[in-house]
Amino acid sequence: MFSFNRPTKVIVERQIAQAGNLPSSSLKILSPGSSIDPALRLPFGFAYDHSRSRLGQGEAVFQAAKQAFGRWANFDLGWVRVANPQARIAPGQIVAVEVHSLGLWTLNLSRITATIDTRNHFGFIYATTAMHVEQGDERFLLEFDPATGDVWYELEAVSRPRDALARLGYPVACAFQHKFARDSHRRVREEVIAKRLQT
Repeated sequence: MFSFNRPTKVIVERQIAQAGNLPSSSLKILSPGSSIDPALRLPFGFAYDHSRSRLGQGEAVFQAAKQAFGRWANFDLGWVRVANPQARIAPGQIVAVEVHSLGLWTLNLSRITATIDTRNHFGFIYATTAMHVEQGDERFLLEFDPATGDVWYELEAVSRPRDALARLGYPVACAFQHKFARDSHRRVREEVIAKRLQT
């Protein structure tokens, strides 16, 4: 799964087609409606990661954050990107996440298993396929609190390394997972600020 060369468009399209025929490895632990209980006993070898940040206040901020999600800006981090940005946030959609770290490239294929689209919440859950260096589920959620006007971005993941190299470098893999969360929160905030400056 690791390569010294960036995946070409042909390789990306081929792997997306292959992943479409693979089952997802969903643990069915993450819920569209609420975060899991931190005291929940996870399956052996799995770790729980959770982060939450305030994006701003008001309906306009919430709408701007939703638009950022639709453009996959939460993955547009310089060292990470969605390689099929035309993908829709819809159940069954394969999402190809390209990662470049420590001189190596990976293309990680996941399937959206649930979406959240209500008056005050927007987001999705995806589960990895066998064509991913990790095994598990991740939830990306925007929340608008009508009582305070605050808009929040929450990331929640339950995962463990699947690939042998990822298992060997588990502490490094964990560090990059945390970096992804920090960068994703920052990127969505930047998108919200940029959108507000345009209006």
